[in-house]
Amino acid sequence: MKEPVKSRHSEVDLSRLKTYSMSELERKVERSEFARPTSAGASMTDFARSLPDILAARELRQFAASIAEAANRKKAVVVMFGGHVIKTGLAPLLIDWLERGMITALATHGAGVIHDCEIALFGRTSEEVAEGLADGSFGMSRDTADFINNAVADPAHRELGFGEALGRTLTAADPPYADLSLICSAYRLEIPLTVHIALGTDIIHQHPSADGEAIGRASLRDFRIFAEQVGRLGEGGIVINFGSAVVMPEVFLKALSVARNLGAPAHGFTAANFDIYTQYRPTQNVLNRPTMTGGRKFNFIGHHELLLPLLHALVNEELAGNA
Repeated sequence: MKEPVKSRHSEVDLSRLKTYSMSELERKVERSEFARPTSAGASMTDFARSLPDILAARELRQFAASIAEAANRKKAVVVMFGGHVIKTGLAPLLIDWLERGMITALATHGAGVIHDCEIALFGRTSEEVAEGLADGSFGMSRDTADFINNAVADPAHRELGFGEALGRTLTAADPPYADLSLICSAYRLEIPLTVHIALGTDIIHQHPSADGEAIGRASLRDFRIFAEQVGRLGEGGIVINFGSAVVMPEVFLKALSVARNLGAPAHGFTAANFDIYTQYRPTQNVLNRPTMTGGRKFNFIGHHELLLPLLHALVNEELAGNA
């Protein structure tokens, strides 16, 4: 039998390692932090207490507690949202927070108000883009475009921002589903809802009723209104970005710079981002850069239609003292 060939390379001697007893070592996870099963008929309180106190579940509960504390202390809570939040049926949850005085300002882009208006007026929204693009019918809803464009271009609204002009017009139209509209709710409650337009990105811009001068003037006024609201963020305040990957993170960064330049104490607030993917602009412009001078940041990755209802329920538990 042949002798085994010896390696030409040296190796470490593991017998020389220094090892430790578990009693000497720290661990990040304790059994007390594990999830607990719930039984049929369990309450929301039971469910909230059953969540693992680990990673994202822990952070979501911490963030829910921050929202509850901000509500109790009457701190600024600024909510930015993209169109997907409306398309996934989540407006009633934000409307509930508006009604309870928990949101002090809302901000969105063109897609957000397009979907909101369609729900308020017609009870349905969201089209099949690929199908419509094939025959050129994509974005060609005359009712939607003319309603929004005419609201903004109305000479009586020359001194109003985009959101307020649209809120005034939509409310006056007494739409059948106003109770599902963030625009109507914010206008009725006199809470600013600002709209930040990137010309050419929305279906309403491809219609003859679009007036670039009116749209630009109204959206610029909304930027100034938004910057005023951002300036009210401070210690205990909260800014949330629900699903805007580009426009709102960019707008927020500029508004925050304006606010701080004018001397607003917009430092030390909590910033949170919710989206299905990790995106560059929300990460940098909502979470990292704004909190470099203090504050906290949370990044939650997942479907809006799951995370926002869970957050809403957890905040309710915190406010009720059941968490």
